[in-house]
Amino acid sequence: MNNSETLRQIETVEIIRELETKLDGSWQPKEGETLQALKQQVLHSGLTEVEWETIKTEAVSVLSKCVDPTAPRRKDTGLVVGYIQSGKTMSFTTVTALARDNGFQMVIVIAGTSLNLRDQSTKRLEDDLDLFTRTSRKWQHFKSDEFQSGDHTKIEAVLTDWQDPEVPEWERQTVLITVMKHHQHLGNLADILARIEMSDVPTLVIDDEADRASLNTKVQKGDTSTTYQRILSLRDYLPHHTFLQYTATPQAPLLINLIDILSPNFVKVLSPGTGYKGGKAFFLPTSHQICTIPDSEIPTRDQPLDAPPESLLESMRIFFLGVSAGIILDRSFGYRSMMVHPTHRTIGHTQYFHWVEQIRKHWLEILTLTEDDADYQDLLEEFRVSYQDLQGSVPDLPPFEKLLIRLTHAIRRTQVREINAASGKTPSIPWHNAYSHILVGGQAMDRGFTVEGLTVTYMPRGAGLGNADTIQQRARFFGYKEDYFGYCRVFLENRVRDAYRNYVSHEEDVRQRLVEHDKSGMPLDAWKRAFFLDRSLKPTRHDVLDIDYNQGNWGSRWYEPKAPHDSSQAIIANRTVVQNFLETLPFQHEGRSAKPPEFRHYVARNVQLKDVYEELLVQLRITKFGDSQKFTGACLQISAYLDSHPDALCTVYQMSRGALRKRTLNAKDEIPALFQGPSPHTGETYPGDRKIRAPKGVTIQIHNLELIRETGENISNVPAVAVWLPKDVSSDWLVQNQGGIDNA
Repeated sequence: MNNSETLRQIETVEIIRELETKLDGSWQPKEGETLQALKQQVLHSGLTEVEWETIKTEAVSVLSKCVDPTAPRRKDTGLVVGYIQSGKTMSFTTVTALARDNGFQMVIVIAGTSLNLRDQSTKRLEDDLDLFTRTSRKWQHFKSDEFQSGDHTKIEAVLTDWQDPEVPEWERQTVLITVMKHHQHLGNLADILARIEMSDVPTLVIDDEADRASLNTKVQKGDTSTTYQRILSLRDYLPHHTFLQYTATPQAPLLINLIDILSPNFVKVLSPGTGYKGGKAFFLPTSHQICTIPDSEIPTRDQPLDAPPESLLESMRIFFLGVSAGIILDRSFGYRSMMVHPTHRTIGHTQYFHWVEQIRKHWLEILTLTEDDADYQDLLEEFRVSYQDLQGSVPDLPPFEKLLIRLTHAIRRTQVREINAASGKTPSIPWHNAYSHILVGGQAMDRGFTVEGLTVTYMPRGAGLGNADTIQQRARFFGYKEDYFGYCRVFLENRVRDAYRNYVSHEEDVRQRLVEHDKSGMPLDAWKRAFFLDRSLKPTRHDVLDIDYNQGNWGSRWYEPKAPHDSSQAIIANRTVVQNFLETLPFQHEGRSAKPPEFRHYVARNVQLKDVYEELLVQLRITKFGDSQKFTGACLQISAYLDSHPDALCTVYQMSRGALRKRTLNAKDEIPALFQGPSPHTGETYPGDRKIRAPKGVTIQIHNLELIRETGENISNVPAVAVWLPKDVSSDWLVQNQGGIDNA
């Protein structure tokens, strides 16, 4: 059984129009000349045929879900989810080429919140689409920081060719616009589009790192943030387009209000290419790659450091030994890099930058000493210990004596650079100048920043606000590292290390659920917002969400409903579900006949938990907002437990043998306490409902209630189901109910 079965719903689907040709979207894109040219370009750069086939197939799938350029005008929003540093840019470049082949007249790429990141993505597009050397002139490229007053007439002329039947298809150009995700740049683009007739212009808008800056950060105040407003204005000028959101951290786009125009209505999950190393590889229990920075070596306001910590020295020794090995084995081909990523405060990474420079200089001085010098011998022994650590993960590591010969060269040639935006612009890295680099920086090296050949990461910073997507976006150490994975080390503070380990399970759970929902063919707004997430983490920043979510774990606790009477239709449906389920169970009497009737129950032991889950729990309609979220969480835990324990058994009680149990509702129209307490107070006659559970496994209690409102109104024959989950069924979860999506 798969976890996502928890989210199975009874839905009514309106068929809008018959699908003519279907891949896994609504139409079948063709593979044309532009795509073939891109294929030759990327294969020449080292991509394999197998890797290309995966990228191409997934790009076709993505575009097939977008608006059909030949169909009537409409607007769509889609979500494309990849891993950190896994090739999302290559994916949207391929989608861009495919869009050109299928009649999209304009492609807009919103790339980066800084010029540096925008230029990084733009250069990839220019290189992979071969914009500067191709003579066929398939594209007209415009950059947002180079807009000129006459650009709207140039764009209009290009688009007019698409309407002219005398212009052959091969002569028509596609407008490619790369724009920085900044309100001024987006506003300038909107002003240009406002002067062009766009009614019959099928357009693709790609929002890279879509969960950052694009969303409305003022939604809780009933207002709109500036960048969000500019994106809405941009979309207003595009009557026929798809807005494709690319991200590795989809929490925010998934949890924003479904009525938000940026809430996606379809999803595609990308596969990583061969050689990719992400969270599953780095954070395995047996991984050599993760190293812990002791709490005493994390600088704080109350605990400043006046000297470089030992863990920083160790990280640099590991790095320089790896560089030495690269010089010997690879003849300095490619790159080797180290990233030091402390607090976002400039003074924090400035201090580390000076330490790194001092350490490097000091080691170079010691290595010039004679071999019998005490300082030389001490340093040699420290490097030898680090070498032994590397031996545990690098099977072909050259002998220490050979590395020692090239160690001075490795340290001397490494370029150390401080990366920050203090001057107003994040500096670009001249990678070609050296084989090895050490980059020291804070916020500028967060999301979207690519570090070539990154092997060692030193991150002496805490988890901050604990936003899962923010923490994950700092994982610049993920990527295509199979060839040198053994040299990789990540030094993390204890809580951040644990946060990453917890995130890995969450990430895989969300991806799996999205993949299965994609296969269902249902729109994404029908996807249940429910997944596993450690309670130490929040999914995303709170300011973009106007619908709350619930996090919890029912391990060693009872789930009990507060309002099983919330919907009269649900009461009727649940009566049938419960009655049909009860008829399948071999009940026995529980409790002596001398006890009052309310203390005597029926019990069915050794019932297949799978049957209880499928025939009772997922069939129930839980419509009260709070009850629904918590009940879904309990079902998530049971579903996950069944994945690894498919033959698990449970115990079912029919409380009071099905007799009505009276409960008085409070002013909130809720049951203050579903469970009967002990009688007498010591529990000698009856221990109380909470104690009525099996010593092992899941326990289900089925109550038949007569509810009495403060007005005196009675609601009779209301079924209520309580669930006890033992410790071994424990899992942390998050559930969000959006309009119309509950357990109905």
